[in-house]
Amino acid sequence: MHGNGEDHANDDAAKAAGFASPFDRAEWFDLLAAHGFAGRGRVDARGTAHETGALLPLRIETPDHLAGLTNWYSFAIRPLYTGPNHGAALTGLFRNLRKQAARLTLYPVRDEEQEAISAALRSAGWWVKAAPAGDRHWLDLADMDHDAWWASRPGALRNTVQRKAKKGIVDIQLLTEFDPGSWAAYEQIYAASWKPEEGHPALLRALAESESARGTFRMGIARIEGVPVAAQFWTVEDGTAFIHKLAHVEDSLKASPGTLLSAALFRHVIEIDRVSRIDFGTGNDAYKLDWMNRHDPLWRIEAFNPSRVAAWGPAFKAFAHSMLRKDP
Repeated sequence: MHGNGEDHANDDAAKAAGFASPFDRAEWFDLLAAHGFAGRGRVDARGTAHETGALLPLRIETPDHLAGLTNWYSFAIRPLYTGPNHGAALTGLFRNLRKQAARLTLYPVRDEEQEAISAALRSAGWWVKAAPAGDRHWLDLADMDHDAWWASRPGALRNTVQRKAKKGIVDIQLLTEFDPGSWAAYEQIYAASWKPEEGHPALLRALAESESARGTFRMGIARIEGVPVAAQFWTVEDGTAFIHKLAHVEDSLKASPGTLLSAALFRHVIEIDRVSRIDFGTGNDAYKLDWMNRHDPLWRIEAFNPSRVAAWGPAFKAFAHSMLRKDP
């Protein structure tokens, strides 16, 4: 079960697993648990091999079923490591976990991590079903600077930004520190936007405040005649910008404040923060194609422990359903 500070993930472990993100840190999982997202309780699954440690924070769905400690703000979940022997440590983690659960669900898992996680589960003796379940759009800048990336974007987008910016109707403010007044403006905009009701505003604000303390916070507010009409919350870390939330007021659409705000934030993180990647999170919204050049599936991994009778029925249903869906 979840312990104290010494049991937390090493924050450097995120970089050992790949590019670090806000969702790889002990504080993120603590926030989720503190705001009621740990289900019936939190389990920090662990494994070690050859001086490498693996950690995977989980929640208890039912006494027999564990799932990744995530919520709708999470871009992904993956194991965190200390040391280079990832596969062996992860296999050890999943082997240990067979003593605690009949079922395990991990979602969302990124494309580049799905095979390694599934292989470690199988090596540890689990039955595994992995299936695409969602989408991720992101920008790989490679050697492009801002101007080269912008030139690669659709003409309609570039023309919109040029025309609307010339009119000078929209004022853009960019912030790198949390400001209560600006956050209140964001919440006001979100409430007046096309978006559904914010899922957990207290958690989102706590994340924003935490990221501001780390120096990773980025926020943009667009105003027309002094009235806030669009807002976006980003963070920047380890060469990647993460787009967490965006919203605009519907009746301001003719001025394209959201588009102008996006353009300003893209320019800032590319030219000032010098990022090489921008992650638009989960979801296959069509507008993301205008800004991004990479599209990958997200995966749901369902694992079943054959030594537990409680796993047999759910496993049969899962595998039978996948077989029935295949074309003859």
